[in-house]
Amino acid sequence: MTTAVREPGTGETPETPLPGPDPEITAINTKNLKKTYKSPRGNVEAVRGIDLDVPRGEFFGLLGPNGAGKSTTIGMLTTLVAPTGGTALVAGRDVVADPVGVKRRIGVVTQNNTLDMQLTVAENLQFRSRFFGLSSREASRRAAQLIDAFGLGDRRKALAHALSGGQARRLLIARALVHKPDVLFLDEPTAGLDPQTRVNLWEILRVLHAEGQTVLLTTHHMEEAEQLCDRVAIVDHGRVLAEGGVDELKQGAGAATVVTVRFEEQVQPDFPERMGLTARPSVSSAEVDGDQVRVFSAEPDGLLGELVELGAREGLHVRDAAQLRPSLETVFLALTGREYRE
Repeated sequence: MTTAVREPGTGETPETPLPGPDPEITAINTKNLKKTYKSPRGNVEAVRGIDLDVPRGEFFGLLGPNGAGKSTTIGMLTTLVAPTGGTALVAGRDVVADPVGVKRRIGVVTQNNTLDMQLTVAENLQFRSRFFGLSSREASRRAAQLIDAFGLGDRRKALAHALSGGQARRLLIARALVHKPDVLFLDEPTAGLDPQTRVNLWEILRVLHAEGQTVLLTTHHMEEAEQLCDRVAIVDHGRVLAEGGVDELKQGAGAATVVTVRFEEQVQPDFPERMGLTARPSVSSAEVDGDQVRVFSAEPDGLLGELVELGAREGLHVRDAAQLRPSLETVFLALTGREYRE
């Protein structure tokens, strides 16, 4: 598959670069970026000071539980949300001082299907190309190029509403690339897709990355981030808790194996301390979350059975149990303290 998405843009007037990181080297740079929402119940700090530095050509992941501040951060970087503090430069342009300049240089794919349902696949791409200043001939050529690159040739004349979920997602990404953006923002790009379609989309994203496309990805799939990202930042409560390469993070906070036992009954909060779990040198932390006990240990052999036995002493009946080896997911759990958040 060839995409040729890194050619220079067309039809832009020269602009004076703003002071700050070199846009030829840095794609995204934020310093103490903040967003506070005002509400009748008081101020809500959605983002409390985030620093990011994403080089050009990097595949960067932004991970975090629901409500962690990911969507607000993406909103600020794509000029949809106005920051209340700090600075953010995208492709060398300030998101507050030059939002139009930022929009010219980014492609955005949201979780929602924003295709024009009454247009064909080709027309969706052609219309977006014309919006960014391409001539009719250039727009047709660019649409044909992307249709071929994203494997949509047999659906070229199909209306958008007739596409499958995977086809629609491919078209959304293709449409975001019509103007050859400096940075591509993907917000949960594989949400709701079946595993086979998800893996196929991963391959397309790998090719884009190999050709030099800068990508910022948000996802709840830890495996997706491990498969695609050069570096990731884990965000919670509006702050970056950890940032680095996947292997680097595994060797840090997530180096322990996570052993989880869920019981039929609620577990007393002091269970880990009373059972001596927190005093063990091999246990980095142990916590109770409602009906489950979660233990992080560098030496997990036999720990699962022991947790079951300790629970039995308390009159607890096991519902299910799991053991997760060191992975990006264990890093996530170690830092946020929960697998999912409603």
